[in-house]
This record gives sequence, structure tokens and C-alpha cells, in this order.
Amino acid sequence: MEEFKSLNRRNFIKQSLTLGAIATFGSFPVQAATAAKTKHLTILHTNDVHSRIDPFPMDGSRNQGLGGVARRSTLINRIRQEEKNVLLVDSGDMFQGTPYFNMFDGKLELELMSKLGYEAGTFGNHEFDNGMERLAEQLYNANFPFLTANYDFSGTSLAGRTREHIIIEKGGIRIGITGVGIDVTGLVDPNNHKGMAYLDPVPVVNRIAKMLKEDKKCDLVVCLSHLGYKYEDDKVDDLKLAAGCRNVDIILGGHTHTFLNEPTRVRDLDGNEVWINQMGFAGIRLGRLDVVFNKATGEKKVIAQHYTVGEEKVYTT
Repeated sequence: MEEFKSLNRRNFIKQSLTLGAIATFGSFPVQAATAAKTKHLTILHTNDVHSRIDPFPMDGSRNQGLGGVARRSTLINRIRQEEKNVLLVDSGDMFQGTPYFNMFDGKLELELMSKLGYEAGTFGNHEFDNGMERLAEQLYNANFPFLTANYDFSGTSLAGRTREHIIIEKGGIRIGITGVGIDVTGLVDPNNHKGMAYLDPVPVVNRIAKMLKEDKKCDLVVCLSHLGYKYEDDKVDDLKLAAGCRNVDIILGGHTHTFLNEPTRVRDLDGNEVWINQMGFAGIRLGRLDVVFNKATGEKKVIAQHYTVGEEKVYTT
């Protein structure tokens, strides 16, 4: 892992995109890696922010001074000024963790995420802490969709309030996004998710990803996951999901608060690489994946970075 000061980041990205494209598209001449021959998407992502609106207090703790919505907003806006095609998403547990949730019931979190320009999110288990009816009421404060493909809300207050997938187009790049969540049994008061059915995420994601790639002709399929990064038992996690699927390119995870310094790459059922990433908790980090597409061949190169919010550094792998 190398550290680059933010004032040098833009030059580094320009160099990395060119070199990365050449490395991926090897036999092509140098001009094949130029902007005329490639498309570029920047994905920014968070998870498990847990109502951390303000930075951690300056109290001598390990995370003092880190995080905070205002600083994240400044960073996101700067990246949007530098890059044309930016996608911002979240992988759940936006709620619970500071008095802001106790005071405003999730309203503030969703309003701020809307102002930051999030384009999709999925539910974590803590979204159910005050029950489905109150969650359904708070969703009116979000101007972005929630993707919960393996939660069946039929007959509940959340019926029709979430979606299995969305398709977003940016700069000629077609991105299919779905979302899955953990089995909340034992994590949430049974009364707070009564009537919701949990579905095995592996066949659900396989069905949706196949449709997005083959029928909807998406260039990239992204899964927002609140399953957790890795478990030692048979419980479904992001690693098992990636290994058991086809047509998924990227899994952006949550729940286990895992700080990945670089994405994990897992081979899917067809032997293709799936990139898995997760950014810890509390908004301490903002994840970034730059995806470069070769329009002629359909091949793609992923360049991974993350930012520690509150530090003037970019961490690139």
C-alpha cells in the first residue's frame, strides 16, 4: 500500500488509468488505452456509517477526528469535479450508533445522504431497529432507492417500497445494481421484522445478475451486500456469494465492519474475478473503485483506492 497526498492524486489517477488499461488490454497499441478508446466509471461507496454525523471527538481515542458527513461531502464533491461519471452507493446500517438516531429516528441520516447524492442503498439489520412501519415512514426522506432483493416484504408496511434492482447509465456505461441483506433473525427484535421473509441470497443474486447482464445488457453488475465479509461456518458471506454466482462483477459489502486495505478478488462459477470491498464503519473511510472499460473488447480494469475521511491522504492499491 502506497500513500499519495491528495494534491498529487489527480496526476496519479491519469497515469494509473493509462497504465492499467495497457496492462489489461496488453496486445493493443498504446492509443487503445486513451480516452477515445475507453470509458471510465468511478464508484464511491460507504457502509455501516451508524448515524455518525459528526467526526469522532478529539478525546485521545484511536479514531479521534475522523469521519463526519461534512468532510465526506467535501471529498465527494471534489471527486465529482475531477471525474465525469461518479456513482455513490451505500451497503447498509445507516442507522443506530449515536444520539442522532434516537432523536430523529433516521430522518437526518436519510436527508443528509440525499443531499450528498447517494444513488442507491441496501438495508442493514439496524434499519429495522424501530420496526418496519417506522422505517417505511422514514423512507420518504430518501430520494434514492433501496435494493433488498432477498427480503420479501409482501403484506407488510414495506411492500412495494424497495426494489430488486436498478439500472443506471453514466457516460455510455450501463450499470446494473442489486442489493441483499443478512438474515436478521437473532439480530433484530422479532416484532420489528414480523411478516418479512428472508430468501437465500445466492440464487436470488444469480437470477438478477443473469437478467442484468444477458437481458438488460449491463456493462457492469454491482451487488450491495449487508451479508458480512467472511464467516468460518456455513453462513452466507460475501466470499461465498462471489464464489457461488455468475455475472457479478463487484460486491460492496457491510455488516462485519471489515477494513479492507485492498479489495479481495474471488473466482466465480465461470472463473471470472469478482471484486469484494468493504470500508469498516462509522464513515471513517470512503471507498473508491475506478473501472476502465475497453469499448472494443468489453474488457475492464479496476483500480482501487480508499480515503480516510479527515486525513489528507489517498490510499491506492
